[in-house]
Amino acid sequence: MASRGEVWLVDLGMTAKVRPALVLSVPPADEDRALITLVPHTTSVRNSSYAAAVAVPFLKSGAFDAQGLVTVPPVRLIRRLGRLNGAQLAQVEVAVCAGSGLRLPSLPSEG
Repeated sequence: MASRGEVWLVDLGMTAKVRPALVLSVPPADEDRALITLVPHTTSVRNSSYAAAVAVPFLKSGAFDAQGLVTVPPVRLIRRLGRLNGAQLAQVEVAVCAGSGLRLPSLPSEG
């Protein structure tokens, strides 16, 4: 099963084709539907606040497109390409929140 923060090569269907995508969702519980929410990666980058350009050695230059969120069954995942670190994942989360009108939760203060 894919884990949040991993980047997989995914079959997104005839229109969207096979492309890398970031796993955004957490693993479903037994009573949940077996679906995975993804942020597709594109090499056609626009200067948009809804795109997160993250440089990793296992991807071509490009960005994760937060306006292209998609949910697929696990059978569509072909192979794992790598994993984003915490800062890189946070960068994509900011773009997803901007694209969907969500606010990032504030973290409790320490101390």
